Amino acid sequence: MVKQRKENTKKKRNGKGFKENGAQARKINASTVYETCTEQLSPFGGLLPLIKFFDLVGFKDIFDSTYLKPRRDPKIGHHLMLVGILMLLFIGFNRLWHFTYIQLDAMLCGFFRLTKLPVASTFWRYVDSLGINQANSFLNIMSALRERVWQLCDINYYKIRISIDTTVETIFGNQQGGRKGHNTKYRGKKALRPILCFIDETREYLIGKLRKGQTVSGKEAAAFIAKIQDHLPGCVQQVLLRADGEFLSWQSVAVCIEAGFDFIIANKRCNPPFDPHSWYRPFKRKSIEYNSCVYKPIGWGAACRFVVMRIPRQEARKPGQAIQCVLFEDDRYLYRIFCTNLGGKPHKIIAEYDKRADVENLIGEAKREGLDAIPSAKFKTNYAYFQIVMLAYNIWRYLKMIAQFSIGDDQCAQDAHCATGLQGIMNNTIRIARLKLLFIAAKVVKESNVDKVKYSIHDARTAAMMNFLKFLDKLRLKIRPWEENSHWPQRFSLQSC
Repeated sequence: MVKQRKENTKKKRNGKGFKENGAQARKINASTVYETCTEQLSPFGGLLPLIKFFDLVGFKDIFDSTYLKPRRDPKIGHHLMLVGILMLLFIGFNRLWHFTYIQLDAMLCGFFRLTKLPVASTFWRYVDSLGINQANSFLNIMSALRERVWQLCDINYYKIRISIDTTVETIFGNQQGGRKGHNTKYRGKKALRPILCFIDETREYLIGKLRKGQTVSGKEAAAFIAKIQDHLPGCVQQVLLRADGEFLSWQSVAVCIEAGFDFIIANKRCNPPFDPHSWYRPFKRKSIEYNSCVYKPIGWGAACRFVVMRIPRQEARKPGQAIQCVLFEDDRYLYRIFCTNLGGKPHKIIAEYDKRADVENLIGEAKREGLDAIPSAKFKTNYAYFQIVMLAYNIWRYLKMIAQFSIGDDQCAQDAHCATGLQGIMNNTIRIARLKLLFIAAKVVKESNVDKVKYSIHDARTAAMMNFLKFLDKLRLKIRPWEENSHWPQRFSLQSC
């Protein structure tokens, strides 16, 4: 007996996996139903890599052995109190009262094991109890943290370039230390004048301090330079120091020579005599000329080398600017003079100094991350908060360094989509890095009595995030480089801190 039936009547089985073109379009209008869910949601899914990073580098061990505790003893402990402030700055909030916006966040509450974070005034009272001693301990924490991250990322610089610069923080109240001085944006306003020092190779903050709003003296500049050597990683043997004319004095030059630093410092106070027959022009198509001499300014203990470049004022003037006749020959040129102990051609030395211009971008980024926030009227409190902000800035740098280092991992290299998700993150600003590593929606659920963090498969950043988390877990399972007998010259051990 033959049974007849239509062709293609067999039902097809639909796969349960995600299909790129399988999603149906949503219909959202004014009548769309809305309701609540029992799962805890968080817009800061990128805090999980930060939590893994703290465990990877042993941040709590560094903190407990280095931090100088203030008199106030918080209920949740000094470590969690500081980590809470760091997470607030890491997210992008630079005011302590912004804790009200993340008080019930699932990721933060899960890390602190609380149903609700302490009120913002709790964190403010703790910051108000900090002083200069705590600020110095934050610098030691950053030094130990830097060395461990360099070991994890296999960074072994023998020579580094350090750029020093000052900035202005305008104040609009009665904060201590405010002075009227160099303030081009708000002329006549009181301000603070902090010093910041960055490593050019990794673009991270090395050392700095909050200052009163006045010009840096020679004695203060020398004391600041002398502290640099105490915070360098153990692998660094040579340093090239670059600073503007505010740091030029015999005291600062003598400290650089004593510490063995190479230096290029802009000239602002000396008038060295240059041989008029020694000018040369290295570039035929440019009328810029260079020269050098050895000169001992009045009051200096030894003679130093000065290099100079002179630019014709007709080329230096702006388009449309009126031409003014000059009386003397020197008035025809614009001079840039630098003091250095380097040998070689002056045009190469000045070209090396001009690379220092990138420090302005780093300072601007640090100010956007919270350096302009002045939480208290007390100078000692602002002094400590300054270092907390820069510690959060460095943590962002380190997380980007490890993310870039994870691209070279064998597992991530096999998946091209995962590699492109974090490609070039080292060159991205922190604002862009937040879009890649932090502002990823996550759902905190409880399954089989286990808390889990879930990311959406529809988010294009999820693949890179999952591989980055796997890479961090792989590093956490290995023996830390500072725990084994490696040849990496470690300087900041927990015993020495």
